[in-house]
Amino acid sequence: MDETIWFAAPDLAAMTASGGAVMPGLLGIEFCDYGEDWLAARMTVGPDVHQPFGRLHGGASVVLGETVASVGAAWTLDPASHVAVGMEVNANHVRPVKDGFVTCTARRETAGRTSQVWTWRVTDEEDRPVCIGRITMAVIDNARK
Repeated sequence: MDETIWFAAPDLAAMTASGGAVMPGLLGIEFCDYGEDWLAARMTVGPDVHQPFGRLHGGASVVLGETVASVGAAWTLDPASHVAVGMEVNANHVRPVKDGFVTCTARRETAGRTSQVWTWRVTDEEDRPVCIGRITMAVIDNARK
């Protein structure tokens, strides 16, 4: 990689493990790939993430998108001095999924001293869009948290 946004090389296993027994772990989110300015994770679609009509719950898509972007933002910062937390999220749900898996790729669009903006795209197994979203991350100095 010529130029990268990462503070340290992403560790996909550590990213997945960080979800542990909290929401990302409960939904089975697994980080699977990254590039110079993007990060990807996947999630199995089944009854645990369905809405009552047997389709992927829109909230689960948003959790997936926000998780990938939030973890991505965190890995661009020096954890000894800063953290990133979600400030605003927007999502459009464009295709239902009943089973299989979905993959979310999040990309950092801009970064400043106090905020970052990330976009994400959740796709189905045929690479068709399922959910497209954006999140603004607040970058907080550890001395203030």
